[in-house]
Amino acid sequence: MSQKTNAIRLLDTAKIDYTLREYTVDEQDVSAEHVALSMGIDPDRLYKTLVLKGTKDPYLVAVIPGNSHLDFKKLAKASGNKNCEMIPMKDLQQVTGYIRGGCSPIGMKKDFPTFIEEAAQLEEAISISAGKRGLQIILQPTDLATMAHATFVDLIG
Repeated sequence: MSQKTNAIRLLDTAKIDYTLREYTVDEQDVSAEHVALSMGIDPDRLYKTLVLKGTKDPYLVAVIPGNSHLDFKKLAKASGNKNCEMIPMKDLQQVTGYIRGGCSPIGMKKDFPTFIEEAAQLEEAISISAGKRGLQIILQPTDLATMAHATFVDLIG
């Protein structure tokens, strides 16, 4: 494994069990669905990390299945914001420290209010970005919630 990301270092420090899975990056398609397909896993077990801004919170994070679409109204209600919207892609690295296709909900530059789709609780393990393209972390959803200081809520429509 090349270098450890912030997410991996934090999991190691917390002594959380996880598995790393590498995959070949397709620069033309860094979507969660494509990553799941290239890894041979079900897209509803590979979770993508979305970073948004709200009316109350400057930034917030939603973690949802790769084949799902975020319901912005549900996230706004769960987070106590009047509404929320995706941050511009050009701001992602500056805000989180991560790039598109490699954004992990663990180890961002700052702790932001984080919400995980409640369906994750039904899975034994889910896959999230390890903090760089080409690498995924597979871990228990409850461990992710602990590490990201996240709440499980209904986020998809």
